[in-house]
Amino acid sequence: MAEEEYKINGVDCPAEGDPKLSEKRARRKKRKKIAATGEESNGKSDVEVVKEKVGNGGKLNPMALNGESEKDKQLFWETAIGDEEITAVVEGNPGSNDETAERVKIKKKKKQKQKQRLLKEAAVADKRGVCYLSRIPPHMDHVKLRHVLSQFGEVQRIYLAPEDPAARVYRKKAGGFRGQVFSEGWVEFTNKSVAKRVANMLNGEQIGGRKRSQFYYDLWNIKYLSKFKWDDLTEEIALKNAIRQQKIELENSAAKRERDFYLTKVDQSRALSSIEERIKKKQKVQQESGAHPFLSHQPPKIIRQFPQKKPVADEAEERKPQLSEDILAGVCNCCSFEFFQKAISLSVP
Repeated sequence: MAEEEYKINGVDCPAEGDPKLSEKRARRKKRKKIAATGEESNGKSDVEVVKEKVGNGGKLNPMALNGESEKDKQLFWETAIGDEEITAVVEGNPGSNDETAERVKIKKKKKQKQKQRLLKEAAVADKRGVCYLSRIPPHMDHVKLRHVLSQFGEVQRIYLAPEDPAARVYRKKAGGFRGQVFSEGWVEFTNKSVAKRVANMLNGEQIGGRKRSQFYYDLWNIKYLSKFKWDDLTEEIALKNAIRQQKIELENSAAKRERDFYLTKVDQSRALSSIEERIKKKQKVQQESGAHPFLSHQPPKIIRQFPQKKPVADEAEERKPQLSEDILAGVCNCCSFEFFQKAISLSVP
């Protein structure tokens, strides 16, 4: 029986003195005993029947196949071989279940630690407050701003938006400050209450410090942003960058279409000019040879004339009654004679 089973598996039969073989024989004997007490299947599928014949817990019952067809036997052996391989792997590695359980526990612990860390970071971020600076004095950067504001509370992050490039060019042409200038900024404090207190205390006040400092006489324009987090700022900046990138891509695509259109027109003009040159060369060759086959084949030009209709407006003007030129001349002469007599009477004293 063992030799037949190994022939089905495609594996050579091991030696008789092998300890693994004795264990397998003991297992088969147990399966034979269990197969003797097997029950018949009533209205079940082939797979369920075979599973029952394999035995409870995936154990092999070869005695249950007495009087069965070849198809059932083949299906039985396939399922039995799969179950036997699984049991052999598990029995050959008794510590595999323990190792997998330990790995699962380690993964769960890592996930729990990561969740706790994220929750702590979220709780700390909720306590932070953000202030907005609508104007940044010239010659001030993030280092100087941190140095000034850290006197009132702990500062976490600072973001200063650079000015418009066009304004920078205009300022340099006018002879102003040639360094980097920022238009606005955001400052994050570790505590909301500190951020509120700083905004209320410094807004509209003189920056001060040393009198020799470049922004001694400048004023603070600072405001606390309630329900505003640093993530909102990063999202807004990312959105603006995406919109700007999209506009640049659209402009590039439009320029590319114009360039392609221009190049196609240039190619067409070159092709037409080459065709005209070839025609001229052919005509010259034909004129030198004295034959004109090209001109004889050309069809004569036909000038077509179509009858035109007069517009309605001209016909209406012609139908209007018109005075003759003689009558108009007489009226003009009478008017001129009367005017001449009045002029003479006025001139005589």
